[in-house]
Amino acid sequence: MKIEKVQFITHKTANITYAEGALMALLGGCRWIQLRMKDADIAEICSVAKIIQPACQSVGAKFIIDDHVELVKLLNADGVHLGKNDMPIGEARNILGKEYIIGGTANTIEDIVDIYNSGADYIGCGPFRFTSTKKNLSPIIGLEGYNKIISDMKQRNIDIPIVAIGGIVDEDIQPILNTGINGIALSGCVINANNPVEKMKQIINNTYNINIK
Repeated sequence: MKIEKVQFITHKTANITYAEGALMALLGGCRWIQLRMKDADIAEICSVAKIIQPACQSVGAKFIIDDHVELVKLLNADGVHLGKNDMPIGEARNILGKEYIIGGTANTIEDIVDIYNSGADYIGCGPFRFTSTKKNLSPIIGLEGYNKIISDMKQRNIDIPIVAIGGIVDEDIQPILNTGINGIALSGCVINANNPVEKMKQIINNTYNINIK
């Protein structure tokens, strides 16, 4: 499947809500939004999703729900992203069918093999470096780690899109993509910028080599 080179994962700050962050990322040209609200209840997730989903749909962006397989169809999402402690990917595929996107979280080549064999569409692999937006962080991967993972995948004839995640900032993007990684997922470097919309535009322009005004 085709994935976007730049993905945005929702995060809230003292001044910006989950929904506001996603809308700013869309305004900046991002076309893949993952709604991640780890400590929120279902009602809160649904209320935020009902703001983000139509905004994504209006610009042709993918809208992915984190963790909650049971909400994907209800909220007209395009798919789900599943962490290591969430529902098994095979079970999620049985529930959702082939038309929905399913992503999984990996930290090692062994994780990638398992996720690939389970029938996922893409893999979020990280963390690239330390990030404060995620609790219980797995071991840091870094550029050398991504180079090794891509090499190990080729040796095993594993072909699945890999998205780097975890503490990524502007200057990391091209070096990461140069390893053979297919995309990057961002949160803090956008949402904590002085102007998140302009920051996303700058990242999109540089990554896709286009010029969004």
